[in-house]
Amino acid sequence: MKDVWQVSLAVSCMKLLLIPSYHSTDFEVHRNWLAITHSRPIEQWYYEKTSEWTLDYPPFFAWFEHFLAKVAYHFDKNMLNVDNLNYASETTVLFQRLSVIVTDLILVLAVKKFCSYMKTKWQKPETLDNSLLDNKCLIFSVLVLCNFGLLIVDHIHFQYNGFMFGILIWSMTCMLQNQFIWSAIWFAVLLNFKHIYLYIAPAYFIYLLRNYCFKSSGGSFQWSSFSPLRLISLGSVVIYIFALSFGPFLYLKQVPQVLSRLFPFKRGLCHAYWAPNFWALYNFVDKVLSVVGTRMGWTKGSPGAVMTGGLVQEFHHVVLPTVPPIVTLLATVLSILPIMCYLWSKSKGPEDFVRAVVLCGFGSYLFGWHVHEKAILIVILPLCLLVLNKREDASIFLILSTTGHYSLFPLLFTPAETTTKILLMLLYSIFAFSSLGYIYKSNWSLKSLPLLNSLESIYIIGLLPLELWNSAIFPVLDFSEKFPFLPLMLTSVYCSVGIIHSWIKFYRLTFSESKVKSQ
Repeated sequence: MKDVWQVSLAVSCMKLLLIPSYHSTDFEVHRNWLAITHSRPIEQWYYEKTSEWTLDYPPFFAWFEHFLAKVAYHFDKNMLNVDNLNYASETTVLFQRLSVIVTDLILVLAVKKFCSYMKTKWQKPETLDNSLLDNKCLIFSVLVLCNFGLLIVDHIHFQYNGFMFGILIWSMTCMLQNQFIWSAIWFAVLLNFKHIYLYIAPAYFIYLLRNYCFKSSGGSFQWSSFSPLRLISLGSVVIYIFALSFGPFLYLKQVPQVLSRLFPFKRGLCHAYWAPNFWALYNFVDKVLSVVGTRMGWTKGSPGAVMTGGLVQEFHHVVLPTVPPIVTLLATVLSILPIMCYLWSKSKGPEDFVRAVVLCGFGSYLFGWHVHEKAILIVILPLCLLVLNKREDASIFLILSTTGHYSLFPLLFTPAETTTKILLMLLYSIFAFSSLGYIYKSNWSLKSLPLLNSLESIYIIGLLPLELWNSAIFPVLDFSEKFPFLPLMLTSVYCSVGIIHSWIKFYRLTFSESKVKSQ
């Protein structure tokens, strides 16, 4: 496991170099949460609204901020004043950045645990040369610990995703090891840190119910094998975790208030910057139809740049039907229903659970309500657990990670970060293509990239002229001020094609695997 720690040390040094980088409003969000949980009594945490960035994460994260604040006090106590809006002294920035780097240790430990699992699963007693296995562990460590998305979202833009993905990978590894109760415990803990992981909860629920609460005999399923005791034990540990989290607010009769902060449904269909999903294509088609319709006299006119103004607000489509939240819920449920049925009726092992997690992430990202572009990491990182098993999974990962990571570029819109984000993504992408190509004996060529066909290669290479247009050509054009959202829209629409292609390809692969297993 020495490779894991070496990779961790190297990437930590890189993170230290990123400390002076630009940070987004999320930096002020978390500074404000430090202040709230430090200077306000618990009964005011979810009511405090001096800042517009009110506390809207589950209670475990609030306690996480509370304990961080005890350390922050020794750096700069002024950051813990609720009235110090947009406070960002040098020591405050240093503390916030270091807190993300230090808590990423949980991700390192999770990677180490998964590598141990891989070695136990793949190592054969008669094998004398384990260099390939060591290489696989090294590749996995780099793909996760040096993940481009985590680097720019956490260590430039500013968030705390690293340690939470560490909890997720730890939980998933426990499931792969058939440690069902521990897997459920850690996932319940994760949900109480960040509720966005509810997206993948159906995979946990179905798999645990099917494989823990029902006993299989010789690989066959029998309804009579249901174990009430196991269901009670599983439910008890989950309820206990939620009781720890929400218990104080239940006592204070504030649970409705907490839930209203966690689930603000008054936001629009899409985030200010369209996440590259199905609704981005839907919005784009509506925009094109409205412009064409206006010029042809078919419609009375479009509402200007309402959809493309980069604002968080509700809007109505001009030509296509306006999408209410219930439609996105139904679309999300329908998108994951096939894999849930498969997981219940045809699942042959924990690898199918990982596939279900990935597909739940896909479904919620592609069809959910007000999806943030950063949510693509919920698909990319769990997929890392599969890339060293099958060539096809590695191929899908290369398309998805390259496209999904590029879709995060607009998060870093300041000129000073342009070179940084381009170099970091190039380094990560070249490593991913080269290392996975090495594992599966697929080389670079003039016709295609490693593990990709010609059409997929052309699509990925197409990101280069797109970035040239967005960064160098568009800003100097006369109409750039009139259509400031155009690069964002082009990025979102272009990337949505690759992400949807990856989703379809992954679904087909999952069900083709099912046919092979049944033969």
